[in-house]
Amino acid sequence: MTASGTEGRHPQSQGLHARPASEVLSVLLEAQIAALQSLRAATAGLEQVADAAADALRRGGRVGYAGAGSSGLMALADCLELAGTFGLAPTRTPMLFAGGAAALLHMIGSVEDDPALALADLDRSGLGAGDVLLVLSASGRTPYALVLAEAAKARGVTVAGFANVSGSALLNLADLVVLLETGAEVVSGSTRMGAATAQKAALNMVSVLMAIRLGHVHDGYMVNLVADNAKLIDRAARIVAAVAETPRVTAEAALAETDGAVKPAILVARGATAGQAADLLEKSGGHLAAALDDLKNKQGD
Repeated sequence: MTASGTEGRHPQSQGLHARPASEVLSVLLEAQIAALQSLRAATAGLEQVADAAADALRRGGRVGYAGAGSSGLMALADCLELAGTFGLAPTRTPMLFAGGAAALLHMIGSVEDDPALALADLDRSGLGAGDVLLVLSASGRTPYALVLAEAAKARGVTVAGFANVSGSALLNLADLVVLLETGAEVVSGSTRMGAATAQKAALNMVSVLMAIRLGHVHDGYMVNLVADNAKLIDRAARIVAAVAETPRVTAEAALAETDGAVKPAILVARGATAGQAADLLEKSGGHLAAALDDLKNKQGD
């Protein structure tokens, strides 16, 4: 039987080891670019996932990420960034990675075949009815991913399956389907390459759209960021100054009044009190544009 999908032979693989370095790098680059093209056919699915995730978080629920090996690493990278970029508490976005923290220092292949481990991770995640779980598997048949998907669905969790092979078991199980048909890898079966590149780009798109739906992105600024280092404190001041159209000193004073929270600081910099800013954001569901319009109308009265 001829291997297909991520296990197939890439047309540029033959003789790769004997080619000049510049040629090898060119082949690898073109393969990465080709992998990204797979996202064009997946945008409808990505939108569905982002909307489901935003709805779950808006209701006070959780959005989990899950995977093993390279797919798990792509999921982990996106999951860990949500707190700093969009101000989402880590307890709201649990990560299920085959093998746990120990597997991050030394990748252990056997853990992805252990169904008991998958079920234990699901138990620890706290995911339940009304929550969403993003499950990634390049082949779409990794046991860890399949056990999680099936068990999560049984608990009322909406499962979004991301796979790089059409008709795969994960996509057949999933409530929401994201097919990233990247095909064969230049290094056969090495899904840390094209498949993982497409997965990471897909997660970037989902998490940003999810954040927009939640009101955490305004005019391309991360207005719900958690400023916990010098770089982000500086970024918060620049965001407030830019969106509120005020001098840096005014932005810094506003941030001091809101304990570093960017959205209310923007409203304070525009003339609201901290209390008014909190009320306006509560009324708008956390969406800054609506809160700014409301403030403008009140000031015009």
